[in-house]
Amino acid sequence: MASARRTGPLVEPVSGEPAAVADIGGDRALVVADYHAGIEAGLRYERGVELDSNADVRRARIESLLDRTDPDRLVVLGDLGHRIGDPKGDEEGELAGFAEAVTDRVPVTLVRGNHDGGIEERLAPEYADRFAVTDGAGVRLGDVGFVHGHRWPAREVLEAEVVCSAHEHPAVRLEDSVGGGRKERAWLRGPLRPEPFAENLGIDVSELDWKSPELVVFPAFNDRSGGTWVNVEGQGFLSPFLPDAFLSADAYLLDGTRLGAYDSF
Repeated sequence: MASARRTGPLVEPVSGEPAAVADIGGDRALVVADYHAGIEAGLRYERGVELDSNADVRRARIESLLDRTDPDRLVVLGDLGHRIGDPKGDEEGELAGFAEAVTDRVPVTLVRGNHDGGIEERLAPEYADRFAVTDGAGVRLGDVGFVHGHRWPAREVLEAEVVCSAHEHPAVRLEDSVGGGRKERAWLRGPLRPEPFAENLGIDVSELDWKSPELVVFPAFNDRSGGTWVNVEGQGFLSPFLPDAFLSADAYLLDGTRLGAYDSF
């Protein structure tokens, strides 16, 4: 039997949300990044900022997105948790509530991020085949590669048609006519150059099964986390392969508004 022909893009943002739907080889995945469960506890001990927990709100937003998109799987592009190390206290409780609510509906693939230490031991055994944690170099599902972005992607990730990354929490500063400004979360999308990745792998560019992939850098799901202001001079990227690996890249607001090249406005 011939496989179904894809009629849309491999990765399509959900309008108005820091989330996308991806075609992962016949299945649909809801993809989010940088959930940062327990961030309020982190802000308390990191910066002395006191905020009530938004755990219930975050979980309700995920459940609403599952209702809206009806996926076969949830992919979290790293930093499901916030604490760097073993999750404890409020964070552990939020992670357990998240896992219980979501895995009852769809399996979860967590692409390991730099904040995800201890999550595998805490959650994966209890939820068995409903909660998988990948290596930090990412994973390829169908024609889409997924990586958190704090490490160089694995070769199989790079040889996909689209690469999804996170870690940056990209945001833009928008100014009005009287000099006022506001911060908006943003997507970055653009084609990649193979040379930095080949150099990192220690191979020649010609050895890569290079499909000229588009990189999609996801905004943070957590609206209380900081971010990289991509259009502000002096702000640097966090990923080891950015911005050098970008051939070019445009910024988009969550509502789909195209702002143009991220470094031109």
